[in-house]
Amino acid sequence: MRLILVRHGRTTSNVGLVLDTAVPGADLDEAGRAQAEALVERLAAFPVEAIFTSDLVRTQQTAAPFARARALEFTVLPGLREIPAGEDEMSPDAARYIGTLIKWHSGDLAARIPGGEDAAEFFARYDAAIAEVAAGGHRVAMVVSHGAALRTWATARVPGFVEALGKGHLDNTGIIIVDGTPEAGWQLFELDGVRTWWMPEDAEQGDPGPGDDN
Repeated sequence: MRLILVRHGRTTSNVGLVLDTAVPGADLDEAGRAQAEALVERLAAFPVEAIFTSDLVRTQQTAAPFARARALEFTVLPGLREIPAGEDEMSPDAARYIGTLIKWHSGDLAARIPGGEDAAEFFARYDAAIAEVAAGGHRVAMVVSHGAALRTWATARVPGFVEALGKGHLDNTGIIIVDGTPEAGWQLFELDGVRTWWMPEDAEQGDPGPGDDN
């Protein structure tokens, strides 16, 4: 099957660079609503049969224009939600959040922010959500999720994703398209909506971006 993985549109929390990961989360702002509307044309060539979102409202608002255009309903899967910031929720200081994700990418899967998840917990619920999407038997499905969650999952599950992303940042309504199944694995088909941002020289490719990822 083909999965079209879409990061949600821009929110006021993205603009304010705060860690907004809990339900219900911020609404899309004016720019985010325009980004959501633009997905109708950007994805016009793909025969999407089903749409899935997280339980944070910004993903549902991002999916809504495309769902209307295709006369589809979207299914809410809580497992697609963002990696939680725990006790750093709504903080403008993302250092500990980013540091935790870097530790996961470096092999420290037990790292967590108090009140948040470790890597095993994140991958268990995100993999389960992707498996539920795949179990529907759709040839093409759209999944609207979150920046840190999508980057972390794709880094671990999609060979070549890190190299394709390089030092890029998955912008709002950035798109990762993969082909495969949970059993056979996933292959990168396309990466769209990536912009380059400054990164310290000692940071690794695939490390999470600045605090507007959520």
